[in-house]
Amino acid sequence: MEWILTVQKIAQATGGVIRNCDKDEIIKSVSTDSRSITEGALFFALSGENFNGHRFVANAVESGAVCCVVNADEGDFPKMPTIAVEDTHKALRDLAAYYRSCFDIPVVGITGSVGKTSTKEMISCVLSMDYNTHKTNKNFNNEIGLPLTVFDLSGRHEIMVLEMGMSDFGEISRLTAIAKPDTAVITNIGVSHIEHLGSQQGIRQAKFEILEGLMPDGAVILNGDDPLLWEAAGDVPFETLCFGITNPNCDLIARNIRTYSDGSAFTVKVDGTEYTIVLQAPGQHHIYNALAAILVGLRYNIDMEKIVAGIRKFLPDELRQSIVELRDYRVIKDCYNASPTSMKSGLEVLSLQETEGRRVAILADMLELGDISDQAHREVGGMVKRFGVDCLVTIGEKAALIAEGALDNGMPRSHIYRFASNDEAEKMLRDILKKDDLILIKGSRGMHLEEIADAIAAW
Repeated sequence: MEWILTVQKIAQATGGVIRNCDKDEIIKSVSTDSRSITEGALFFALSGENFNGHRFVANAVESGAVCCVVNADEGDFPKMPTIAVEDTHKALRDLAAYYRSCFDIPVVGITGSVGKTSTKEMISCVLSMDYNTHKTNKNFNNEIGLPLTVFDLSGRHEIMVLEMGMSDFGEISRLTAIAKPDTAVITNIGVSHIEHLGSQQGIRQAKFEILEGLMPDGAVILNGDDPLLWEAAGDVPFETLCFGITNPNCDLIARNIRTYSDGSAFTVKVDGTEYTIVLQAPGQHHIYNALAAILVGLRYNIDMEKIVAGIRKFLPDELRQSIVELRDYRVIKDCYNASPTSMKSGLEVLSLQETEGRRVAILADMLELGDISDQAHREVGGMVKRFGVDCLVTIGEKAALIAEGALDNGMPRSHIYRFASNDEAEKMLRDILKKDDLILIKGSRGMHLEEIADAIAAW
């Protein structure tokens, strides 16, 4: 099955009114960006605080859009082919839910505070051993990105893996209503977005919204080492499987863990047989990702030998703990997000790498931590000392508290440098860094630390 959407079906799915359109016109693609329109596209005119897609309806039509979905209160758009709806954002979700319902394939939904994208990629590596797998592109996991992922489904796909992110209550509820997963994976409950959700219990409540769309015969896969997830596991009204490292009551447990500078290895026992799993990505967090992927693979009847091979294929993407070899330095580039949990993972990877030079951590603000922000930054400073960092560079107002935490835990003041901005840090880093240094660069996405990584690479 390829594209099956007509203008009339779109109007029916969204409750819209057709204006100046041929109702039998077949739509070949869906876009929310007028700059990416191709011939035969459907354009959704979305609006936000700083943009209004309705201003680009004419541009979209000129570029080949056969129809544009617009808000009725934006006007009539005379002579423009449109479908007028009450809310284009809701219409996008409604159409994605309709389109998803046209495909009778399994769907794996993934959420959690950290590790969603890496877990999604590892699960996809495993499922691809037996299935033509469609997955979320990059981290397009919100109320625009997930529908666009769904619209890329075609008849050749046999299974879909969807990542679901959120920053407030109700978001995952709306995403799972589109996805209708038959397997839900929750990686962990951290503190990201706690300023909106009030507490870790609130975060768990928001993550568990994924179960609202779960198929009646669906299964839930949880990190059993996460206290909040383990506490809730017994109350989940679906088949529930748990994975872990330290919790002996989990259904799947990683044992005999060996860590290396470029990855790790561990064993698991499945149906009485022990298997060795080899990862080409360092850090304990990837072991958890692999355990989740094993349980998903087994649920879809993939042979364990293929699961082992699929996990070995996984490599982290460019912004997530990729290790870059430069002329004078090695850089662990981890610029996508930051929370206390992911900071710990980054520092662990830094500590595992062999190096002839110093271990340097360039750390920036962790955003959206609300009332716990100051304490969380100071605690990361304690981690810096415990993981054997030789030199600490902080960037941002909150990251200065990481420096305070490191000082409080015995790191010499002469080994710590604080800067207010990327520009300020960049001017001084040439003098701070030394040949053969191993450098971790990590902070929240909004801190744009890839600018620092790019500057070091350009020296």
